[in-house]
Amino acid sequence: MELLTMIFGLPFAPIQGLIKLGELVQDQAELETRHPAAIRRQLEELEEARLAGEITEEEEAEAVEQLLEQMTAQQDLPGMAMPGRGGEEEDEGG
Repeated sequence: MELLTMIFGLPFAPIQGLIKLGELVQDQAELETRHPAAIRRQLEELEEARLAGEITEEEEAEAVEQLLEQMTAQQDLPGMAMPGRGGEEEDEGG
């Protein structure tokens, strides 16, 4: 039975590989954009723009809020743990 499954599934192997590759690229892009170092860099750029007069304090505050929401949303990503959160969950359970 596995032989038949392999024979009929073989033509779709390149498509399945392409889909898997696309998923990996998407995951990596999300990791890089939500990485704390990238968010910190963006926060510094916002501060520099405000000091240079390119944006107002309100615009900076709104952008900072959006970035912080992105950072807290990283919990949903595999392989990304929030600093300081790993030990809290274990302490509560034990």
